[in-house]
Amino acid sequence: MAALSTELNRQIGLLIHRSGQVESVIVGDYDRIVIPVLSHVRTAGGRLRGLRLVHTSFGSGLIDEDIMDMACLRLDLVSVLTMEDGLPEFLHTAHLAPVPVAGRDWILLDSVHPARQTLSCRDLIEALEDEFVRVRPVREVDQGQDRAILVSVTTGSRAGADDSMAELRELARAAGVVVLDQVIQRRRKIHPRFILGRGKLMEIMLLSLRLGANLLIFDQELSPSQIRSVTDHTDLRVIDRTQLILDIFASRARSREGKLQIEMAQLKYMLPRLSTRDDALSRLTGGIGARGPGETRLEIDRRRINDRIARLARELKKVGQERFHRRSRRRKRDVPVISLVGYTNAGKSTLLNTLTRSDIQAEDMLFATLDPTSRRLRFPQDMEVIITDTVGFIRNLPAELLKAFESTLEELFEANLLVHVIDVANPAWREQAEVVEQLLRRLDLDRIPLLRVYNKMDLLDPQTRAQVERMEGVAISALDRSTLREFFVQAQAMLQRELGG
Repeated sequence: MAALSTELNRQIGLLIHRSGQVESVIVGDYDRIVIPVLSHVRTAGGRLRGLRLVHTSFGSGLIDEDIMDMACLRLDLVSVLTMEDGLPEFLHTAHLAPVPVAGRDWILLDSVHPARQTLSCRDLIEALEDEFVRVRPVREVDQGQDRAILVSVTTGSRAGADDSMAELRELARAAGVVVLDQVIQRRRKIHPRFILGRGKLMEIMLLSLRLGANLLIFDQELSPSQIRSVTDHTDLRVIDRTQLILDIFASRARSREGKLQIEMAQLKYMLPRLSTRDDALSRLTGGIGARGPGETRLEIDRRRINDRIARLARELKKVGQERFHRRSRRRKRDVPVISLVGYTNAGKSTLLNTLTRSDIQAEDMLFATLDPTSRRLRFPQDMEVIITDTVGFIRNLPAELLKAFESTLEELFEANLLVHVIDVANPAWREQAEVVEQLLRRLDLDRIPLLRVYNKMDLLDPQTRAQVERMEGVAISALDRSTLREFFVQAQAMLQRELGG
């Protein structure tokens, strides 16, 4: 290695399996070496990868890049061979530590001449593995359930980041993800490439190794280049808040329209994030009679996604027409429409169940119900209406999702009255209410009369309850039908004013 490296004037590296077999030979530049994608090498849970890196260097041994590669790719160890006059000089070795030593998560071994190396790599690595297993909490790893570390990088206040992180934790729970830990980093400026600092990324990777995480969930929406930059430095899967919400919607949609809308949103989200990282995507296709080299696999994938989006748009247009005809028949019968709106998990479905004595799915979980549901409701003063439950809103609602749900949200435009259900038991209810009303203004729905309904009053202390009861609107507990009398009175009065006008 020393002779070849000197002759080429480039660093040379070997990725060596624990069995001693050489997995890859890497030829770098004079001052750096780039490890190729290791997706073909299996990793398990929080264990080390099973590969060690040995590379030559014209400098003075291990550098920060070596430590970061070792941490982010979970390498068994890294050894740097320095040279003098084309001959081996010293072997500098480092490995990860199961617990921090002197404030560092790795240990530097004494530098030795390769000929005097007596340490058995295999014995050292096996001892490290045993120690990682011993100090890591006993958990069921690789049992089909994702285990995530939540990450937030913000330029705003700590309190705002904490609130957003609490919501991200609830979203992860709704997706069936086990949250192991969370990391919040406040920066003056978001890193354009990694979103967070490289030192913090290495810290997160070491944390994932100790906890046995296999997934990073970012609270911010990541650009395609940021996702590639982070995944190039780690073997963990990386998703952002938008993808998490889309995944939840995909697992919860029940109606044909809902499934079509979610698939379209996912494809639009995926399209700019297609990557050439996989070697298979760089192969050319073509054949007899083809002019030129043909399309790359990446281009074919993009074309197929665009074709599928166009087909979904046609199907959604047809479904939207069917929904329009149903609304037309409803208008001919002159039946007023009330639409429930609100932040996700505010209690809209529970209120609809109580009002109409229905049995619609309602859980203490974000986005428990997605598909719009309509029921007939007779008011005490002999008025019949149709009441509709729509998908809940959330802060930073993905643009793809909002556009995909346009046909569903058209139901709101047909409403004679919007009922804004607010979860006053949530400490952030004022901010949540403002998010909903901002979205209503964005959708040009603020022209429709709005009745605020303060839900979950039974969970408030007497002082807070008295403050809420003095506000404009109606205070209720959606679980208790006896608290809904004032709701019926105000809702009917507002409908009569609207219809009379």
